[in-house]
Amino acid sequence: MGFTERVYSVLVVSASEKLNSALSELLPESHFQTVRTVSSVSAARRAWDERSYDFVIINSPLPDDAGIRFAVDLGNTSGAAVLLLVRAELHEDIGGKVAENGVFTLPRPLSRPVLMLTLGFMAASRERLRRFEKKTLSFEEKMEEIRLVNRAKWVLINELKMDEPQAHRYIEKQAMDRCVSKKAVAEEIVKTYS
Repeated sequence: MGFTERVYSVLVVSASEKLNSALSELLPESHFQTVRTVSSVSAARRAWDERSYDFVIINSPLPDDAGIRFAVDLGNTSGAAVLLLVRAELHEDIGGKVAENGVFTLPRPLSRPVLMLTLGFMAASRERLRRFEKKTLSFEEKMEEIRLVNRAKWVLINELKMDEPQAHRYIEKQAMDRCVSKKAVAEEIVKTYS
């Protein structure tokens, strides 16, 4: 199946012992290190609050809720690959509604090959989301650095009466001379004069 490079954590939300047993056989520890099974949506929400998971598999309906809202919420707010298992007669209707939120659906009963193929799609989706999360994080870090450097420039302008180009050159020169980042120099300036 191609899970050779990554190990995924999985939250299984299912009240069906038969399905839980089948999934435990299909989710080997070599590829799925943390597999937690809960039997209700409320327990799933608590489990999600404790930690996030790479995959969430929801077997709808559950004793306390259908699980559809939970699947949509995760699809909209997390980087998890979410799979919703529904009765065959509801698949087309529910699948059409949740797909726009990034939720995969499969009709029950399941076949092993289809589930294995879907897990492969979920892995591809999760890796794609990981790359976006990494890019977003680096963009946010860069924006934070720019804000901090600008703040340090204003400190230099106010405290040492430099103009903006002088303050900018001062921060860049300090960073180059000391082999540190502009962010580190800016943090020191703000700390020194605050």
